[in-house]
Amino acid sequence: MLKRTVHFLGLVKNGKYKHYSTKLSYVHNIGEKPLRYITIGNLLEEAACKFSERKAIISRHQNKSLTFAEILVQADKLAAGLTKIGLQRKDRVGLWAPNLIEWYITKLACARAGLIMVGLSPANEPSEIEYCVNKVGITTMVCGNKFRSQDYYESLLVIAPELKKCDPGKLKSARVPALRTVITMSEDQKRGTYNFQEIINLADNNDISYIHNLQNKISPDEACNLQFTSGTTGKPKAVVCSHFSIVNNGYLYGKRNELSQEHTICSLVPFFHIFGIVAAIMAPLSHGSTIVLPTDGYDPNKSLAAIKEERCTIVVGTPTMYVDLVHLQEERKLKISLEIASIGGALCTSDLMKKMLRVLNLKTILSVYGLSEASGALFQGLKTDTNNKILSTVGCVSEHVEAKVIDNNGNLVPCGTAGELCVRTYSNMLGYWEDEETTKNVMGQDGWLKTGDQFILNEDGYGQIVGRFKEMIIRGGENIYPKEIEEFLNTHPDILETHVIGSSHARLGEEICACIRIKPGSNVTSETIVSFCKGQLAYFKIPSKIKIMDEFPRTTSGKVQKFKLKEMIINSV
Repeated sequence: MLKRTVHFLGLVKNGKYKHYSTKLSYVHNIGEKPLRYITIGNLLEEAACKFSERKAIISRHQNKSLTFAEILVQADKLAAGLTKIGLQRKDRVGLWAPNLIEWYITKLACARAGLIMVGLSPANEPSEIEYCVNKVGITTMVCGNKFRSQDYYESLLVIAPELKKCDPGKLKSARVPALRTVITMSEDQKRGTYNFQEIINLADNNDISYIHNLQNKISPDEACNLQFTSGTTGKPKAVVCSHFSIVNNGYLYGKRNELSQEHTICSLVPFFHIFGIVAAIMAPLSHGSTIVLPTDGYDPNKSLAAIKEERCTIVVGTPTMYVDLVHLQEERKLKISLEIASIGGALCTSDLMKKMLRVLNLKTILSVYGLSEASGALFQGLKTDTNNKILSTVGCVSEHVEAKVIDNNGNLVPCGTAGELCVRTYSNMLGYWEDEETTKNVMGQDGWLKTGDQFILNEDGYGQIVGRFKEMIIRGGENIYPKEIEEFLNTHPDILETHVIGSSHARLGEEICACIRIKPGSNVTSETIVSFCKGQLAYFKIPSKIKIMDEFPRTTSGKVQKFKLKEMIINSV
C-alpha cells in the first residue's frame, strides 16, 4: 500500500520560502496481483471446471441445491432459450423476484447471452416497476410468482393490462412501450407470458453451441448490469456496471474474506442489491464457496436456523439485519459455528458491532463500505484487524483503488480531517444510464467519482464514515452529523435502533428528531431519552423531538429511507 506525502513551498514574511511537509488524505492500494480481464460468463465456466461437484447454492425454502457444474448447464440452457425467443445482445432484461435459485441462474444466463440484467426490488409496486421499465427500456421481464403480499403477474396487469390479451413475446403496452416479453417463475401458465422452465426447455444442442461460441465475442468492458440506486433520498438512478468491474470486485471481496471451498456463506442480503451480487454470487463463484439462502426474503428466525443447520461459517448482512439476529440469538443461545460477519449496505454503530462479536461468538467482523456507482466494495476490513479497528473504521482501502478526501473547493484535506470521499478505480461505473449530465456531476473526466459521503481517511489507509452530505443537519449554524447521535442513543440498553433526521424549525432552520425502535416491553419515554443525553451530548445535539416507532420505512436491502421517514414525521405533526 502506498501513502502520499505532499511537499509544498509557502511564502513567509521575509520574502523567503519555507518548506512544509503535510500528509494529505490520498491513498492508493496498488494490489498484490493484476486484475482479471474476463467476463462473468468466463468466470462461470472456470468455476464449473474447478469446483464442479461442489454445491454452489442451497435454497432452503425451495428445498433445492445445485452444483457449480449444474449451474453452468442451467444458465446456458436459459441463455439459449432467451436467444431463441428473439432477445438480442445488450437487450435489457428486468429481474423482478426475491432470492430464488431461478434469480441466480437468470443473472448468469444474461451474462452468458450478452444481455444487460436489470435488478429490481422484489418489493417494488407497479408504479415503481413502470418507472424502471421506462427509465432503461426493459424489453423482457423475468418475474417471480408471489412474494409476501406481492403477486407479480397481477401487478404487471396494473401497468400492462394488454398482457391478458396478447400472445407470449408480443406485448404492446401503452404505459410500458418497450416491454415485449414476460417470463414468470410460476408453475402455472399465465396468459400472455412464457413459463421459466418452458424457456429452458426450448434450447437444443445447436442453441447451446451458439451460447458457447458467443463467449469469445463478449468483452469484459461491456455493460452487463443496470443497478438502480437504493432510493433512500428520492427517485433511483440506473448505474451501468461492466463485467470487468463486477467480476473483479467480487474476487477481491472474497480475497479479503479469505474465502475458499471450506466456507459456507449464509446470505441475508437480497440478490438484486449490488452487495448481494458481489458477496453472494461473484465472490463464491471466484473462490468455490457455497451460498445458502435461508428464505426468499429476510427472516431472522429462518436465518438463525440456517446458520445453525447448514453450519455456516460466514454471514453477510446489513446492520438492521444484525440488530434482529443478535436480539434473537440473545434469547435462544443456539450453538452456531460462525467465524466472520460481513456487514455493509448502511452505517453501523460500534455498539452493534460489540454485541455481534459477543452474542454471535464471532472471530471477527469485516466491515464493507461501497456503493452501486463503484460496483460494490471500496473499503473492507482485514481478518488481522484489532477490535479497535473493527469498531472504529469501515476497513482499509481495497486493492486497485485510489481514494482521496477533499474539501468544498476540491482540495485534499489533511489525514484525519473530514471531507468528501472520492475514488478512482477499475470498478467505477460506466455512467448513469443515458444521463450524461448527472454522470458528469459525480464523475469527472479525470476518473474521480464523488461518493457524497463525509469521510475521514487515516494515514494507514483505514476510513471512517462521518455521514452523508445530504443527511447533515444544520441547526442554528451548527453542523450536526446524525451518525454521532445515533451511535450514542444505541448504547441505551432498551433501544434496538435509532435513526436521526432534521426537522424544519422556524428559528433554527432545523431541529433534531430521533426516531427510535425499542425492545418489546420497555417503558422508554421521550423524557428518559433526553435525560440519558444530558451531560453526554452537547446541548445542541440533544434531540428536541423523539418518535418511538414500531418499524422504519426501508428499502428491500434493509436501508432506512430517510426521506420517507421525514414525510412520516411531517404528516404526523
